[in-house]
Amino acid sequence: MQKEVTLIRMDRNTREVMQGEVAREYPLTVMFNGEQLATLLCSPDDMENLAVGFLFSEGLIHSKEEIKGIALDEQRGIVRVNTDAAGGVDRELFMKRVITTGCGRGISFYNFADLDQKLQKVESALKVTPAQILEMMKAFQIRSEIYQKTHGVHGAALCDASGILLFKEDIGRHNAIDKIFGHCLRGDIPLADRIIMTTGRISSEILFKVAKRNIPILVSRSTPTDLAVGLAGELGITLVGFVRGGHMNVYAEEGRIG
Repeated sequence: MQKEVTLIRMDRNTREVMQGEVAREYPLTVMFNGEQLATLLCSPDDMENLAVGFLFSEGLIHSKEEIKGIALDEQRGIVRVNTDAAGGVDRELFMKRVITTGCGRGISFYNFADLDQKLQKVESALKVTPAQILEMMKAFQIRSEIYQKTHGVHGAALCDASGILLFKEDIGRHNAIDKIFGHCLRGDIPLADRIIMTTGRISSEILFKVAKRNIPILVSRSTPTDLAVGLAGELGITLVGFVRGGHMNVYAEEGRIG
């Protein structure tokens, strides 16, 4: 999912015309039960799973049995998801939407205060060692050929203590995780008692996204925000960041690492 472009490489004294590769960006409009819901700026692959994962993350679908049809029109940039729910989207959702810090001005339809009160604390007996996390991150970083060529995409992985189970990538860090969720929902792959690994910054909406799926450990090569750190402690999520160079920072619920 990359494209070759012409560029000019310069230093202080020289310039050279050459070919380079950049990540592709694609606007995908999600139609939910016949109603336009959102346009996601994404990498143009795995788009059905992205749409399903987005709807799953936003609480608009809860099981694959609800889905009655998915139709992707790549030429027009539209994916239609139909469910057995009567009517369209609750219009109050649009009154509660917030523009998130996600790549491409990601949209989330939750009300922050309401969601914080409704989520249950994540309970899990899962434990991993520092060595396991470091080895998983090492394998994770070399998984993406597109990143190696463009340095323009984020990666996300579903893992257990033994290693990576599923890997996705996208120009948006939210999208990469939603592709994981969509794939798992449609394929009956359990998310509870698993690990989510990401290249991106961990902000509050990423933390909420993971908490809603009862995932106990969230790991990033990057760093969390202060709000994400506080929420991780409240919601019982082990939050690990800045995994690089043979070390890591554990910001919350360190009891699962040992």
